[in-house]
Amino acid sequence: MGRAITDAHEAARELQERVDRSRNVVFFGGAGVSTASGIPDFRSPDGLYYQQFEYPPETMLSHSFYVSHTKEFFDFYRSRMIALGAKPNQAHIKLAELEAEGKVSAVVTQNIDGLHQMAGSKRVWELHGSVHRNICRRCGAVYSAEWVLDTTGVPHCEACGGEVKPDVVLYEEGLDERVITGAVRAIASADLLIIGGTSLVVYPAAGLVRYFQGNEVVICNLQPTPQDARADLVLACDIAKAFDW
Repeated sequence: MGRAITDAHEAARELQERVDRSRNVVFFGGAGVSTASGIPDFRSPDGLYYQQFEYPPETMLSHSFYVSHTKEFFDFYRSRMIALGAKPNQAHIKLAELEAEGKVSAVVTQNIDGLHQMAGSKRVWELHGSVHRNICRRCGAVYSAEWVLDTTGVPHCEACGGEVKPDVVLYEEGLDERVITGAVRAIASADLLIIGGTSLVVYPAAGLVRYFQGNEVVICNLQPTPQDARADLVLACDIAKAFDW
């Protein structure tokens, strides 16, 4: 493992230096990127896995639960998975700026909140989909997160009456092949890979980082990850502060 830094100011300085000397940066991020925007993650002490629900969160976010308890799924989805009041934080904003400058070629995210796009990022590979796309299973009509929040029970299409399902990847469902291909190509072509706000334990998403063939890997996560030993730099600090430069 390379250097490990806990001081946010030093972390930001080191990260900026590595970005400045790189030509093609790709960012691979998880739920920790959005916690600074007030969206709870899953595995931290305040995360969804440590809150009390009638069913475990991983059960309620599974395909089988969606099929067998559709109304309960949507009750949880509306109350816990859609956070329209959240705003991009400094990490989202800086990544969008770096893309506009030609430094960042892509963002690969496990998040479904759309905050990278809200900040201005254009090339975003959403491995687990987005709450902002909800699709009729019968006719393919697409509805917004706002529309879903305004419904009750199981939402149905205004055009054909079909059931509307969030375009998010639930447990037991496979990732979109087109998205995987795009993410792998982006990661494989980068010379600097920044991994941020992810425990790197959720597969198959976490396995995509193995396609990196470039020069440097930087991991920014408050908790240790299984990949820390392979990183050139580990930033154990708040990710929004690490991008504050």
